[in-house]
Amino acid sequence: MQLDIRAQTLLKALVERYIADGQPVGSRALSKISGLELSPATIRNIMADLEEMGYVSSPHTSAGRIPTPRGYRIFVDTLLTVQHIDEHAVESRMRLQIQQPQKMIANAAQMLSSLSQFAGVVLSPRRESVFQQIEFLRLSEKRILLVIVGPTGDVQNRLLLTAADYTPAQLVQSANYINQNYGGLSFDDVRIRLQGELRQLRDDMGRLMQAAVEAGSEAMADNSDDMVISGERNLLSVSDLSSNMSSLRQMFDMFEQKTGLMQLLDVSSKATGVQIFIGGESNLVPMDEMSVVTAPYEVNGKIVGTLGVIGPTRMAYERVIPIVDITAKLLSSALSQH
Repeated sequence: MQLDIRAQTLLKALVERYIADGQPVGSRALSKISGLELSPATIRNIMADLEEMGYVSSPHTSAGRIPTPRGYRIFVDTLLTVQHIDEHAVESRMRLQIQQPQKMIANAAQMLSSLSQFAGVVLSPRRESVFQQIEFLRLSEKRILLVIVGPTGDVQNRLLLTAADYTPAQLVQSANYINQNYGGLSFDDVRIRLQGELRQLRDDMGRLMQAAVEAGSEAMADNSDDMVISGERNLLSVSDLSSNMSSLRQMFDMFEQKTGLMQLLDVSSKATGVQIFIGGESNLVPMDEMSVVTAPYEVNGKIVGTLGVIGPTRMAYERVIPIVDITAKLLSSALSQH
């Protein structure tokens, strides 16, 4: 429903005051801070209308009102005045250009947390399943270390437990065969091609290669370290989130499991610009008292990941939104230059 100017002004004043001090806002306070020359009775009537439309609610213990998730939504979408933040000052603190990509991502998460005083989160670019080369290292009888080198030089290791005991010469021969015939392909492509070619290989060598392909696929699909979270403990000092043990447990389960966060950040990576997910409104946010402000970041014009700030619904959106926006742009620029 469309709000007139008076209702918008009062709602904006109420949300800003509630964000600032966390206390329900009464009609008398609104008459002082809104700048409107309205009688208390008129303000009460407008607030009653806003409550009926679902933008504010009245706690049982107070005559004042607080914003609902719907009230926060109209506030951030149409009423918010975003603060100016010096991009150069943020850039000088992040020092992204001189670091490796994973360090840049960790630095970005720390900076989001530091600037917002909440938790910063960055969803790293998903690994490509393509490998450049592999190597087998014999650790002991029937225990082999598979070393996978990606196109950018990143290295992953996986332990293979084999039925047969392979000699170092057999391991070198198998690795050479894979590298010469399949280097630069994805493990999924290698699996398909191997199925038709294994008949030409000795059975024991074929089994080793199959084991390597399976382990390589798992390594590339492992996203356990694809999310960096910084500053979770900051949220312990936010009374809205830490006021009861159930909320605390729910919040830290979210950080430990990461599944819900991954889903939320995946969704926001499909949109452009800053997205705001408000608890109680979005099923993607596990707690009514929590909001997540996100933005995608790019490498050479292609969206590869998402970053954001996790905090209370009662956060200073006018500060957090530009912090997230600028950090996404700086990380995009740094990763593209790397």
